[in-house]
Amino acid sequence: MNRRSFLTTAAGAATLAFPTVLRAQSKEPIRVGFPLPLTGPFAALANDLQRGATLAAEELNARGGVLGRRLEVLFRDDQLKPAVGAQRTKELIENEQVQFIVGGLAAHVQMAINEQTKKSKVLFISVSQSDEISAKPDTSPLTFHEALNPTITCRAVGGWAAQNLGKKWWIVYADYAWGKQCNAVLTDVLKRHGGTLLGSTPYPLGNAEFVAHLPKIRAAKPDVLMSATPGADNVAFLKQVISFGMKKEMRVAQPLLWLPTVKEGGPDVYADVYGGINFYWEVEDTIPQAKRYVAAFRKRFNMPPGDYGCYGYSGIRELARGIELAKSTDSDAVAKALRANPVYDHYKGKQWWRACDDKSFQDLWIVRGREPGKLLGEWGLLDVVSRIPANEELDRTCVEKGLA
Repeated sequence: MNRRSFLTTAAGAATLAFPTVLRAQSKEPIRVGFPLPLTGPFAALANDLQRGATLAAEELNARGGVLGRRLEVLFRDDQLKPAVGAQRTKELIENEQVQFIVGGLAAHVQMAINEQTKKSKVLFISVSQSDEISAKPDTSPLTFHEALNPTITCRAVGGWAAQNLGKKWWIVYADYAWGKQCNAVLTDVLKRHGGTLLGSTPYPLGNAEFVAHLPKIRAAKPDVLMSATPGADNVAFLKQVISFGMKKEMRVAQPLLWLPTVKEGGPDVYADVYGGINFYWEVEDTIPQAKRYVAAFRKRFNMPPGDYGCYGYSGIRELARGIELAKSTDSDAVAKALRANPVYDHYKGKQWWRACDDKSFQDLWIVRGREPGKLLGEWGLLDVVSRIPANEELDRTCVEKGLA
């Protein structure tokens, strides 16, 4: 055997000797851009979101990648600003050559991200609460919405609150897309349940000063103080409510509770606060997929997953499922594959894509903050009060969204 033959044979033998996973990942990677607000009032939620997406990519790569190719997720800080989110997305697509975008935690930022993905004809799986993202004129054939939205959460939580907590409300909401949508839906839900809206108070997102408003709210004596104050603003709002003694005089409820935020605020702040949530780790006791997912997350990060971590995880896993179904990284092909195979279950039970708007439908839960002294370990901060099964009737119809 001459030297050239020996080297050729040796190289082939070495390739065959490599573990299957390493051979599979020797091809060009599939690159996914992931803009999210790692700085600002949503930073705790964004860190949770990043952990979930990281776990999903690591699991996929450990099994050999996607179509035999390594999956790379490129995280970029959008600073909770639409202009920055748009720029980061443009850079990811044009400079980093990503083939897909997942992410967009804030409602107003994800709309800017979506405009960039539409221009570039890149599939986008949004993981933020928004009503517009799956409706005309903002949606597109390549826009998928993994998260719950304000209509679903506010109809679910608002209906439950009107039936169980009281029918005289005051609403405080952040004056941006998500907060405005929550205020509108909650107002409608309360009216449908025969309740009375005593007042509503908007405030600038990130400027959590409520002291000037609280005396007026307290004097109105609502049964329920409904709060659409997200992220770090939520902790500040509840602390100020407590300082005025209002938590003892009325029930406090909100469309969403976020586990990282509840942990940040602590049980003294969140005790007896009610809210909706897309996932709480203690449901692992009754849902097999949740048990597997929580165990994997704990092993990787030494903590249970939060709610937005689940969106990040499911968004990446669902993108991978679409690529494998399509046997392609072409965005149009992946989108068609997901519509043709709409049912999936990555971490909490059955979810599905609605064909007309590419909106994901999924279970949610009503939870309540546990009192100090009643926690189950460091992260057992919430009691599950009720499960709200996935139901397309909780959302607007596709006709209402201008899609049929």
